[in-house]
Amino acid sequence: MTAESLDAVFAALADPTRRAILARLKSGEATVTELAEPFAMTQPAISKHLKVLERAGLISRGRDRQRRPCRLEAGALQEATDWLEDYRDLWESRYRNLDTLLDELKERDNREQ
Repeated sequence: MTAESLDAVFAALADPTRRAILARLKSGEATVTELAEPFAMTQPAISKHLKVLERAGLISRGRDRQRRPCRLEAGALQEATDWLEDYRDLWESRYRNLDTLLDELKERDNREQ
């Protein structure tokens, strides 16, 4: 994943409306009208959110006769998760080292008493 595409994914995920749209699409495809229902905003406003999600590769839009359903695309989310996972591994390693150091200090303190 390029830095630019990763930036687009995280920028898209920064907005609560877009996260809610993704959560809705987890249960299956939906039209713009269906996605707009729970929000107090217009369909054009929802469409702008969908464009951001689409540019980030988080959703795709198909064509089914008169409908244009939106679908969740998990690939971009997986790539962002993989990127975050690298940092999680780093911090877990550092915390393990800190735990080891604290155990050594406790042990030394106990011996000195």
